Amino acid sequence: MSGGSGHDGGLWGAAQRWLKPRYVWGRIIHNLLPKVLSLVVALTLWFVATADRRANVEQGFDVPVTVRDTTGGRTRRATSDLNPSTVRVTLAGRPERLRELSGETIEAVVDVTGVPEGSFNRPVTVQVPSGTILRRQAPEQVQGFVDAQLTRTLAVTLSVASPSDTSLLRYDVAPTEAAVSGAGRVVSTVRRLITSPAPLLPGEASEVKLIALDENGDPVEGVQTSPASVTVRRIDTGELPVKSLRVVLNDPPAGLRITSVSVQPSTVRVVAAPELLGRLREAAGTVAYRVGTYTAPVTLRIPAGAQALEDVSVRLTVERVAPAPAARVPTRQGTTEGSAAVNGSAP
Repeated sequence: MSGGSGHDGGLWGAAQRWLKPRYVWGRIIHNLLPKVLSLVVALTLWFVATADRRANVEQGFDVPVTVRDTTGGRTRRATSDLNPSTVRVTLAGRPERLRELSGETIEAVVDVTGVPEGSFNRPVTVQVPSGTILRRQAPEQVQGFVDAQLTRTLAVTLSVASPSDTSLLRYDVAPTEAAVSGAGRVVSTVRRLITSPAPLLPGEASEVKLIALDENGDPVEGVQTSPASVTVRRIDTGELPVKSLRVVLNDPPAGLRITSVSVQPSTVRVVAAPELLGRLREAAGTVAYRVGTYTAPVTLRIPAGAQALEDVSVRLTVERVAPAPAARVPTRQGTTEGSAAVNGSAP
């Protein structure tokens, strides 16, 4: 009991000493220099140990998703309709290292090896470059469709940005055919292969890319063309005179009325001798009218010695109208001439 009381008294005495400001100040300044040096050394070691961590920053990249498929078999496979086609990847690293990177230098792979043909939902694996750490990615999975690969050969169609109104431009395209390949469900939607428009002077040639279009004229994504580009050469001399003329249609017959009309194209290019072109102001067109909404070809009446360079069609809506009633002239007896004739009487 006495020992315990002595121990408690010692603790209480120590606590009372720490409550005295003079005692606390004395303990603080006791061996002050070694204490300050120890604090400086500890802070220095902490800054050195955490320098790399504090120097690292984060940066986001939009990385295109690459499909890997090592499935064996006699039929080649292709992937389409990736959703999304890119993933947002956030990397941590030193600023100078992150400045060297871009979305194309980072690899994001979805592996569909062994996945049955049809739709899939698979995880994306990001291969981070050296000197960086992957913090997060969004999303972690992508959807798509695995299909048999299909290849078709189509003729190459020349595309000209703005046909000249003063001369007939002529081009040569080589090769004239190209193969388009990809997932079967995508390749089957391709209707045309056209060249990218390229302004060329007479005698010039240029390498232009091929564009796959669907039936609506929209570009088809996810297909490859072989070759990817063709050579377009302008072979005209630019001396053949051409003039654009407004297309004017013939009037509908009596009893029919046009409620809607759209001529495509509304102007037509005509090539002819300069003296004949100077006399031409418009291109007369003839169309067969009937009741209803329909598209009909327009027959152009071009003077001899001139030739139209485009075919013209028209979208029409035609309705029938009732003929106006015949005028009735009153007579002195209050009847009409028509009724007098029927009755055999004279006015």
